[in-house]
Amino acid sequence: MKKLISTIAVVFAFVASIQAQGVLKFNKEVHDFGKISEGPLATYNFEVTNTGTAPVVISNAQASCGCTTPEFSKDAIMPGGKSVIKVGYNTSGRPGAFTKTITVSSNAENSSVILTIKGEVTSAPAPAAAPAASPNAKKKS
Repeated sequence: MKKLISTIAVVFAFVASIQAQGVLKFNKEVHDFGKISEGPLATYNFEVTNTGTAPVVISNAQASCGCTTPEFSKDAIMPGGKSVIKVGYNTSGRPGAFTKTITVSSNAENSSVILTIKGEVTSAPAPAAAPAASPNAKKKS
C-alpha cells in the first residue's frame, strides 16, 4: 500500500512539474537602429517578461559575431517578473548595412529565442585637414 501511495505521489509531482513552465515573452525580437553614425557603440535593451508559471533562468546569450555583445542577468526571472538583455553593436570601422542575431537559451518552454538587430552604419566624416603653411608666410618677430 505504501508503495502504491508513493508511486501515485511521484506521478502527481511529475505531472505538476510538467505543467509548471516558464515562458519568455520579449517586447520585440527585432530592433532596427535605422541609420547610425560610425564610431560609437550602438546599444538596445530587449525587455523580457516571464509569462509562465515557473521561474526561468537564461543560461546563455550568444551573438552571431564578435562585434555584437549581449549582457544578461543569470538571476531567475520569477513568474510575472521582467529582465533585460542589453545588446551592443560596435560600429567602429563597420560602415554599411548590418544584421546580427543573438540566440537566447533558457529553461523556458521556448528554450531558444533568436533576437535580431539591424541597421546601417554611415561613414564618419573625414577629419578636417589642418591648413598647410604658405611658403610666403612671414614669421612674426
